[in-house]
Amino acid sequence: MTSSLNRQVAEKLDEMAGLLEAQGANPFRVRAYRRAASAVGGLDRDLEEIAASEGMEGLTSLPTIGKGIASAVWELVHTGRWSQLERLRGSLQPESLFRTVPGVGPALAERIHDELHVDSLEELEAAAYDGRLENLPGIGERKLQALRAALSTMLGRTRRPAAGTSPDGPPVKVLLEVDRRYRQGAGDGSLPQIAPKRFNPDGAAWLPILHTDLAGWHFTALYSNTPRAHQLGKVKDWVVIYFYDQDHEEGQHTVVTETQGPLRGRRVVRGREKECRDLYGGNGR
Repeated sequence: MTSSLNRQVAEKLDEMAGLLEAQGANPFRVRAYRRAASAVGGLDRDLEEIAASEGMEGLTSLPTIGKGIASAVWELVHTGRWSQLERLRGSLQPESLFRTVPGVGPALAERIHDELHVDSLEELEAAAYDGRLENLPGIGERKLQALRAALSTMLGRTRRPAAGTSPDGPPVKVLLEVDRRYRQGAGDGSLPQIAPKRFNPDGAAWLPILHTDLAGWHFTALYSNTPRAHQLGKVKDWVVIYFYDQDHEEGQHTVVTETQGPLRGRRVVRGREKECRDLYGGNGR
């Protein structure tokens, strides 16, 4: 008999498939989530028991469940939420998600989102290893280690590569092309729009969303609907690009218009400015 948790997870996987289809995503991704929903709905074992006894390996060994979807299932089992689904719904509240991490209270959750511009547990874990999290006020070495351990448990990982060893994802040329396609589609009104919960008291569908494939990657792009972007008037300048591989494992970059230096006026990928300079030419022009 299928457990209530399994049914809930299957329903969310099926909802993801429906949202992706409605928003014009690659049919491959739509089918992958539908197959996963069917597999989870037909399990005769409880997902919580599989995760507890076998960890991520147990989830990835399930039929049609790749690494990325297994990570989504793990997040649902341990937090009751799925940040990627909430993002596509327009209902993502990262601060609430971060408060599910032991040791993260309301004030710290807000600082994490507003200052680090992350909105998923995976991105928070990356920030815990690349130096960004420890630069926040109130994050000492002991707190940092505790948060790393909590995130490792919640995300089902026992080891993590040393900081700086993980790939940056797609080349900047590809990311900048996705940024161009997004801004063009947002400008001419050809993209579907979602109604974000944040900073949208009227519930209007105003936030364009792009799903596209390029150079072997799947991409989702949206304007940055963060407090910092609103404060600086950069909502329609900062474009957040999520990228996925064939296993649906997710990464993220933000593309902005540079305001200073040799790249001033150019679109650049934050954190990868040197590659952008090389792409544009030595002086950025």
